[in-house]
Formats: sequence, structure tokens, C-alpha cells
Amino acid sequence: MISLKQMDDARTALDAPLFSGLAGDIDVSFEFFPPKTDKMAETLWHSVGTLKPLKPRFASVTYGAGGSTRERTHDQVVRIQNEAGIPAAAHLTCVDATREEVDAVARHYWESGIRHIVALRGDPSDGSTTYTPHPGGYANAVELIGGLKQVGDFEISVAAYPEIHPDSADRDADLANLKAKFDAGATRAITQFFFDPQCFFEFRDRAAAAGIEDEIVPGIMPVMSFAAVERMSGLCGTAIPDWMEGLFEGLDDRPEARQLVSATIAAELCRRLYAGGARQFHFYTLNRAELSYAICHMLGMRPKDADHG
Repeated sequence: MISLKQMDDARTALDAPLFSGLAGDIDVSFEFFPPKTDKMAETLWHSVGTLKPLKPRFASVTYGAGGSTRERTHDQVVRIQNEAGIPAAAHLTCVDATREEVDAVARHYWESGIRHIVALRGDPSDGSTTYTPHPGGYANAVELIGGLKQVGDFEISVAAYPEIHPDSADRDADLANLKAKFDAGATRAITQFFFDPQCFFEFRDRAAAAGIEDEIVPGIMPVMSFAAVERMSGLCGTAIPDWMEGLFEGLDDRPEARQLVSATIAAELCRRLYAGGARQFHFYTLNRAELSYAICHMLGMRPKDADHG
């Protein structure tokens, strides 16, 4: 049942001009990837500094296929937590590693003070379209979660797919796998990015009907490049609305204008998700802060540090 308060919140979100009047009663988290160069590291840390005043619940750092960014991921996770003071989460996958190797990485995180893992099966590292478990490794995210819980009492985030994981037989099998992750000890699910709010609402309802009562957080991808999002969508099964390409047409050489369009699209998606009751959002930042910051601002968030007003 939707409460009167929720109905009032929805009305405010949908009727107020340019998002005005929203309470800022949301929780946010941000995803980064480990930088490959000093210049990229500078961009990352500028982004971390920009987003820190919003007091995110956590910031996660991705993990390259087969652990290819293992050390860089670890270094950035620890630095975000220790230097930026943001609770940090490390991505960890099953790809190209034995159970012992994965457990050793998890123990290293635990010993470094990291208490949050984003547990993922991972994609094939050889460019193959078929995932094959490593001999002696964890077969999937459900097994990985069980192993992590043996290492330490980690907070564990997992992936969810509103438009169904490409490897799943059907929606029911996909939801059964998500429920198995929660049953194994997951704390929350973060969705793959999507562009249709109704897609998320229907997925949330199906999950509830399947007995999943845990937190499902919409993952938001501000579009930096339409061509790039086309590639990523093709890999993960995300549908791109017919209208989106036309909005980005002619902006390849106009990055500032492209950012304005991107922020508008993502903010409108978040506004509709807010109206539907979503109060947690996870932003795939691609190590760029301004779009995510602008969207959070439009949703009513303001810096929480005294030094930032």
C-alpha cells in the first residue's frame, strides 16, 4: 500500500517546476574505476573531493577482468576510506582465480579495514561470450558471497538486472538467482543501469512477489557518450529508448552541450524514480563528478560539511 506521505512526495516530485521543493531525503553512493595514469588519478581524486560533501553511503571501486586491476583497486579503495573518509566498497569477482586466491584478496581487504564488498560473478576475461568458472574457483556470485562470509562479516552488495541478465534463461530464473544471493548473505542489490523508470518499478514489484524484501537500489548511468553507452548496453542487455539517439545527435564535438543533455535525461529518470518511492541511488560516475553532483543537487541534496555551507 502506498501511504498518503508517499503520494504527497510523488505529487511534489512530478508537479514541482524543475524539481523545486524536494526534501533531499535520499541516500546516494558512487562508483569509480581505478585510474591507469597520473592524469586519470588526478581526475578521480577531483571527483572524490567534489562528491564527498554529499556524504555518500559508500563509494565503490571496480575490479578489472581476472583481477587485472587488483592492486590499483585495492589502493584506491583504501585511500578513499582513509583519506577521503568515505566508507569504501571493493568490487570482487570470481573470474580467473581459485577460491584460495579470492579469499586471500578478501582477507587483505578485511585487514586493511574494508568491510564492504561488491560481489560479482564477473564477465569472461578473454572476450568470450560464454562464462566458464575457473577450475577450483567460485562458480558464481552466490558461491562467492558464501566464501566472503567465511572470511569476515562483510557488508555485501550484489548486482541486479531489471531487464534480465544476458545469461539467464528467463525472468523467473534471474529473480531466483537474485534471491539466492540474498539468502547467501547479501545486504543489498544495485541494478544495472537502465533508462525506463517503469522497467525498474516492474522489476521491484516482481522481486517483492518472489519474496525479496531487501533493498534494491537503482543504478544510474549519466550518458557521457551515446556511442559508448550503445556499446555497454549491448553487452549488458539494457534497452536504449528510441528517442535518446536524437537528443545526442550532432553533439559529438560539443562536450559541454552533451553534458547538459545527459544531466537532463538522468535527472528526469531520477525524478520519476523518486516519485515512485526510490530513496537510494547509485551513480556510475565514470570518474566524472559534475553530472552526478548536479543530479543530486536537483533531487534536493546539499553539501553536509560545514566547510561547504
